[in-house]
Amino acid sequence: MDARKAVIAAIAGASMLGGVALGAAFSAGSSANAATNTPTSGNTRADASASPGVFVSNEDPAHEAGESAEREAQENAGQRPTVP
Repeated sequence: MDARKAVIAAIAGASMLGGVALGAAFSAGSSANAATNTPTSGNTRADASASPGVFVSNEDPAHEAGESAEREAQENAGQRPTVP
């Protein structure tokens, strides 16, 4: 391999490594921001005891007005609603 091909190969390799490093830096920053964002909706309910996957009923009056009796019964029983 002559010197010119070796230099081109080294530049190409360094360019790829630099791209990987930049991609990792940018994606790590965006995922950290996503994990620390808090919901701003007025309909969310802050419950420190609720863990992910635990259903928490939405007792907002505007939400309750459009619910069927079956759905409200499921929510009151602590179940994830399956009816509209």
